[in-house]
Amino acid sequence: MEISESLSTKLRIAMLLFFSIFILRAFAQTTVSAAKVMEDVRDGKNISYENATIVGELDFTYMAEKMPDLPKKAKWWNNGGGNTVEESIDVSVSFVNCTFEDDVLAYIHDDPSGYTFTADFDKDVVFQNCEFKRNAMFKYSDFDGEVNFSGTKFQRKSTFKYAEFDESADFSDTYFDDDATFKYAQFDEGASFRNAIFEESWNIKYMKARGDFDIAGLDVKDDIDAKYTKINGRSFTNYLIESRN
Repeated sequence: MEISESLSTKLRIAMLLFFSIFILRAFAQTTVSAAKVMEDVRDGKNISYENATIVGELDFTYMAEKMPDLPKKAKWWNNGGGNTVEESIDVSVSFVNCTFEDDVLAYIHDDPSGYTFTADFDKDVVFQNCEFKRNAMFKYSDFDGEVNFSGTKFQRKSTFKYAEFDESADFSDTYFDDDATFKYAQFDEGASFRNAIFEESWNIKYMKARGDFDIAGLDVKDDIDAKYTKINGRSFTNYLIESRN
């Protein structure tokens, strides 16, 4: 009898250890280098990570690769050439419950050379329930597919200035610790900022949006710059008044 009880106890302990290890593995964050992610993008592989920590600068513009092959600043300036270098990301990008330790860049302006590097996204983009510990720069980005940043925390500088969203864009339950810029952004198929929190200002000056624009539960601690903003052809102020009626 004692032997049977002893075996039963050991079995319960073993099962408890097994499930504990299983749970820890399920919720553990794996570490992935940003360089590995960008290599996969270059190789045409769809990007999909969950419960991962991304280490290193995630540069969708590939500035470091392109810079050596570009003319010097004086040359393109004297020839009247352009200074914008564009990159198209033609794979889907999905990060769920991921942490980005360093900058995530789809926009870089390099002061020494005068070049501006940007990245457009041809397919769906997901950064859901993620955390950007440093800068998240998407200035001038054109998003052709659906975009989902829901539940994501922006802890440092972020910009979506001049960004264009061809499909629906979800920024619900996001948290912006610093000033957030959506100046000149364009939403063609609606956007959600439901329950979004902005600890500083929210700049949506000149922004245009068509379709459903959900700002229920929106919390902006500082000011909203909505000068010349148009929501379905109406000013932001009129949109607020009509949406509350």
